[in-house]
Amino acid sequence: MAHRDAPSAANDLGDFLRARRAERDPRQAGFPDDGRPRRVPGLRREELAHLAHVSVDYVVRLEQGRTRRGSRAVLDALADALHLAPDERAYLFTLAEVAPGGSARPPARSEVAPRLRQLLDTMYDVPAMVLHRGMDVLAWNRAATALLTDFGALPPAERNLIRLTFLDAPFRALYADWPRAARECVAVLRMEAGRTPHDPAPAALIDELGARDPDFRAWWAAYQVRGPRQLTKTYVHPVAGELTLDVQQFTVDTHPEQFLVAYTAPPDSPSQEGLRFLLQWAGLTGAQAG
Repeated sequence: MAHRDAPSAANDLGDFLRARRAERDPRQAGFPDDGRPRRVPGLRREELAHLAHVSVDYVVRLEQGRTRRGSRAVLDALADALHLAPDERAYLFTLAEVAPGGSARPPARSEVAPRLRQLLDTMYDVPAMVLHRGMDVLAWNRAATALLTDFGALPPAERNLIRLTFLDAPFRALYADWPRAARECVAVLRMEAGRTPHDPAPAALIDELGARDPDFRAWWAAYQVRGPRQLTKTYVHPVAGELTLDVQQFTVDTHPEQFLVAYTAPPDSPSQEGLRFLLQWAGLTGAQAG
């Protein structure tokens, strides 16, 4: 049973539209101050309807959860009016059931291909992992252990980067800017939960984090979404000090639900020297996948 304070998924489509509508500046959208008091920030429903060329009643029904379906053209118009980013647009289409619906059967956590594990073995000087789209850590090399944590010492159910970011104190302390990293995690989890509504794993993680962390509850309610992309993250490592690393993400053609993540430093940078020192300290002359 979900914790009573945990985030609810009862009307994600309406809540998402309201959250994005609240962020849209009416003046930038072409609506000057008309003297009427605004009870809520952002666009009014009638203003969004005007920009998207739809009826106010349709916007009301979407936000109240009385309808979820709409044509691609209408949803594109709403997305344009709200200035949605590509990830936000994809999330809107998923919630509105325009994209192909998820199966009622939860997707299985597929095994990592032996050749992919072998690739991890050869990347002895590059921290690397294989992740499921929900940020479950499926496999890793010793360099990733040296950089982040000993995933092998964790129960399999706790090998999730989002969970570790919020609930594991040493892992949390690695981030130079934890709030930014944690918000990115929430946005990724929001995207995954919308994409796979029948998968109990994201739902269980949402319930746990919502029950245990007030920051998660607040950021979850903001309805920010983000898909996988190239990132730069700064860690404060207890051995190597500050490391600013590029986080490269590669899809796995044979396993669409998985992707390979590699952490690299810019050439001839202090972070490259720090990463090299860390791997030498860890005695890495070869690697072993988890």
